Amino acid sequence: PRSNPATYTGVFSDIRKLFEQTPDAKIRGLKAGKFSFNVKGGRCEVCKGAGVELIEMNFLPSVQVTCKECRGQRYKPDILAVKYKGKSINDVLEMTISQAAEFFEPIPSIYRRIKTLEDVGLGYIKLGHPSTTLSGGELQRIKLADQLHRKGEIFILDEPTDGLHLDDIHKLLNLFNDMTDAGNTLILIEHSMDVMKQADYLIEVGPEG
Repeated sequence: PRSNPATYTGVFSDIRKLFEQTPDAKIRGLKAGKFSFNVKGGRCEVCKGAGVELIEMNFLPSVQVTCKECRGQRYKPDILAVKYKGKSINDVLEMTISQAAEFFEPIPSIYRRIKTLEDVGLGYIKLGHPSTTLSGGELQRIKLADQLHRKGEIFILDEPTDGLHLDDIHKLLNLFNDMTDAGNTLILIEHSMDVMKQADYLIEVGPEG
């Protein structure tokens, strides 16, 4: 529940270090660890940095409500007061991946990782979107984005284009081509004709295939 695209890919560590270097943080003596919502220090302790509280319901599924203390912003007020280019750490987590890519474009180490998430068709989800509420296809693409730096590997992907817009499928195909050019092998289970026509080999499987 505490994982999201920013933490899974490791880019959140770089973002926290960036906030540590701001004048606001230096005045307050805040280190990068204070900008984590997963550990004590800067997070809201009422909701433990989740931004929501879980209410147990008898005979019904539990209900999540916005934390009354931090109003869903995950952090203590002194942490939220620290701004980078006018944005707090929570504002950054609330950005979509496309917005974050544009925001961090001047910082290559952060931009590259976020741009990779956008390139696999995830530009519409928030940087701080809880992993437990992402679809299987979205989670698969986050994992793929995290692995794209590898070379000489074999990747097995189960319908990676499922639910994607045609434009996003073409973005994903460009990435697949980059991966194979780098010496990786991709084995895809797919129904998309756009994907099939770019494959080096087609293996038709199934009854009367």
